[in-house]
Amino acid sequence: MASLYAHRDSNIRKTWVLFTGFLIVVIGLGWLFSYVFNNPDILVIAVVFSSATAFVSYWYSDKIVLRISHARPVEMENAPEIYRIVENLAITAGLPMPKVYLIDEQAPNAFATGRNPEHAVVAVTTGLLEKLDRSELEGVIAHELSHIGNRDMLISTMAVILVGFVSLAADFFLRSMLWRGGFGGQRQRSAVNPVFLLIGIALIILAPIVATLMRLAISRKREFLADASGALLTRYPEGLANALIKISSDPVPLRMAHNATAHLWINNPFSAEGGSALGGKGRQKTSWLHHLFMTHPPVEERVKALRGLEI
Repeated sequence: MASLYAHRDSNIRKTWVLFTGFLIVVIGLGWLFSYVFNNPDILVIAVVFSSATAFVSYWYSDKIVLRISHARPVEMENAPEIYRIVENLAITAGLPMPKVYLIDEQAPNAFATGRNPEHAVVAVTTGLLEKLDRSELEGVIAHELSHIGNRDMLISTMAVILVGFVSLAADFFLRSMLWRGGFGGQRQRSAVNPVFLLIGIALIILAPIVATLMRLAISRKREFLADASGALLTRYPEGLANALIKISSDPVPLRMAHNATAHLWINNPFSAEGGSALGGKGRQKTSWLHHLFMTHPPVEERVKALRGLEI
């Protein structure tokens, strides 16, 4: 148990360290913008625009995701087994009963969405119900409920907003430079150190990439945290570990997969890992560069972490 709590606390700390770094990137970009253009009103407009986008995303993201995924709501009479599992685990976790949705897909997978525990949704594919046994289903549902309990939807929304703001600011900066023949004309070019401007251009180009990498890193840390929290909820880490192996090894593609929603699923819907998630025949180690751009941690790392927990 002590090992599990240490694992959770470590992931929480790492998430907030990354998030702090994220904010530093945004603040630094804003300072650079103000310095070069000498006009803070530009940042105000960008913040207002991104805030409006955030508001819409926060309140309606669940409806958008469910529509994209072609999910349909189910009740006890339609899918009694999965409904009871969600209900029992929600009671155990001290969470309100989320709405349960079913997606007609043979690929096993699941996700949770919603702006808070009171408006949460758990969606599973028909393939998940058919290919996993009860303990594995409980592990998956516990993982998704942990996302809800840990408020990961809010953190994810904030991260996406910050990435959007950085990308918007960088795009505006570069377009302004092209339209105005440089950084505000001859007068402003002579007033600003050229070396500083070159560094600024490099930062503007790299900032969206750095922000995206930070968002992906936060997403991966939250997956580890949800795995650990889910194991604590069921008190059977092997159930989730086996489920992850089955899901990642399943050859059936997820037709409803989209880049915009890939991070929500319990396993990357675009991965074609094949074979054992623990390093079966022909499996190659994930390169550090590939790892940077992954929405989820490698399954073998998640399984190893789960099997190393002491509950």
